Amino acid sequence: MERLLAKYAGKLAAAGLTRPEDTVLGGLDAELVWNRASPLTDPGTSPLPGLFEALNINSLLFARPAEPYRTCVDFLARESLESGRPIRPEDCETRTFLHDLPVVPDLDPAALASALRSRKAVIVPGLGVLSFGTVSPEQAFVTYSSTLFSCFVKFFLDCLRAKDRGDFSGPRQAAFDQTLAHLPPPRTDLPILAPGPFATEEEVYRAMDQAGAATVGYGLVDSYFGNISYLFEDTLFISQTGSSLDELAGAVDPCPLDGSSCAALTASSEFTAHRRVYEGTALRAILHGHPRFSVIMSMDCALADCPNLGQCHIRCDQPRFVGDIPIVPGEVGTGPTGLCNTLPPAMRERRGVLVYGHGLFAVGRRDFNEPFATLLAVENDCRARYLARMER
Repeated sequence: MERLLAKYAGKLAAAGLTRPEDTVLGGLDAELVWNRASPLTDPGTSPLPGLFEALNINSLLFARPAEPYRTCVDFLARESLESGRPIRPEDCETRTFLHDLPVVPDLDPAALASALRSRKAVIVPGLGVLSFGTVSPEQAFVTYSSTLFSCFVKFFLDCLRAKDRGDFSGPRQAAFDQTLAHLPPPRTDLPILAPGPFATEEEVYRAMDQAGAATVGYGLVDSYFGNISYLFEDTLFISQTGSSLDELAGAVDPCPLDGSSCAALTASSEFTAHRRVYEGTALRAILHGHPRFSVIMSMDCALADCPNLGQCHIRCDQPRFVGDIPIVPGEVGTGPTGLCNTLPPAMRERRGVLVYGHGLFAVGRRDFNEPFATLLAVENDCRARYLARMER
């Protein structure tokens, strides 16, 4: 357990989500252990140890977000307390995973336990974000990361909408300016990824592992979410559902296109979308990430009288683009409004497609160099477009 706690505390710091000195991560094995000593781990003075018994959980993470997340998380949390309503981001991550984000004003143990009985995380303004796992500290790490991602996307989207309404001022503008000052400069350098086409399955596995790690390293995904695939001969190699893009060893499924294997049962939930993108094309590689400004701009729409308002993620029928990249609706999965039905036709003769609130799918004909370059270029373009709008 100590090794797992150290691993995920380290991943939080490496991703710039929080600082080591602001992170408390506990795990229950034979006994309750923590990644470090802190007043927050003292059962006599802190409510955190008691939450293990109150919630029947395996791990607990409480950490103060680092910038650029801290200011926007706290701003949204204060808004929530004033309105009496939880934070409700609109991105796909929240819809399918978090639902909404409750806020409590302090570390009251009853309030914390009550919030976490129905949600995966709770925000305490000025103090931190609390998340948990029932099986592994990895779950607490993923929820914490997703919470910060969703808050970042919501805050910047709210600011853009306020700017368009002519209502961008006061505390919101001050929080925006402070958050913006902490944004790192956009990356323009590209990793050197294995050149294709690949000659063996072993080369495919190594290339996927390399590209997945680079996608996480460049911050082009939330936590490790996203997926990756490669079509080699008549087999689609795809990351498993729930797998970490930066830990793909043993987490890639080879799925024969003739259906002669049941490997697709554990493959990414977007396996069908990947397969349909490949059908009838010369494409060989797909890389899907959740770049933050790409997700924000995918949800930017000025159509106030839209008949599908509130269902944009599944029923938007308006042609929308960011540059040459189309934006389509689509849910995760294979239902009638699934992205398996909206993504493939939009990808014809395109280098990539944005799915509303969900992220960017980018493609290549030989290897992952082309889709990675598309992911990075589109994210930088979306960031520039966003900032240009805010400066008008």
